[in-house]
Amino acid sequence: MLGNPPILTIHRGHRRPDPALVAQFRGAQTSHLADAMEGRGALDYRIKPLDPGNAVFAGPALTAFAYPADIAAMFGALHEAQAGDVIVCANDAFTKTAVFGDLAAGLMKNKGVAAFVTDGLARDKAGIIATGLPVFCAGIQPNSPALNGPGVVGAPVTLGDVHVRPGDVIVGDADGVVVVPYEHLELILDRLRQVREAEARTEKLVREGAIMLPNPMRAIAEATIVDHTQAG
Repeated sequence: MLGNPPILTIHRGHRRPDPALVAQFRGAQTSHLADAMEGRGALDYRIKPLDPGNAVFAGPALTAFAYPADIAAMFGALHEAQAGDVIVCANDAFTKTAVFGDLAAGLMKNKGVAAFVTDGLARDKAGIIATGLPVFCAGIQPNSPALNGPGVVGAPVTLGDVHVRPGDVIVGDADGVVVVPYEHLELILDRLRQVREAEARTEKLVREGAIMLPNPMRAIAEATIVDHTQAG
């Protein structure tokens, strides 16, 4: 590095999605959303809710990058957050210290933050759950971080193998978290409606006793058969 970066850099003025569009994603099943995005969009499977019973949320992303073992960016994001935002805090998947705890969860809940998502670790699990804030992380680690920086708020980040930009819509449920790109919100909503309709038809077939679904059946019908039956 040519020099030490600032303790904290905050980018402001990023795009924000229409609240009416965001509202249509609330309650969406993450697997349906992934289907609507050609089978992709979900964060790494290790990023899971601390409380699966309180995991449903949707909101625009406010991004942060917290350097390993530091929480300056996490608190910077808390300062910048608006009610309904989802704070998405990349932490380089660092596992030696937590990047989040119960006091921060309580502060975010007080400010109206919709959820907190990180590829790092959390601590004070019982206290976080007690706040009622949906929190997704890669695990629990009691070790404490520092508050020295550097950190960045409001710039694009990558966590869980997915690129996230401010204003993308973040949706969570007990299965995980999906990122919906800002510029495709209306398209994905239209595809989501189609996925839900197709899912309803398929569920009806299963309830009625089906033992195979149409698409797999077509693949089986077109399969090349290699018969190993031995004569005699």
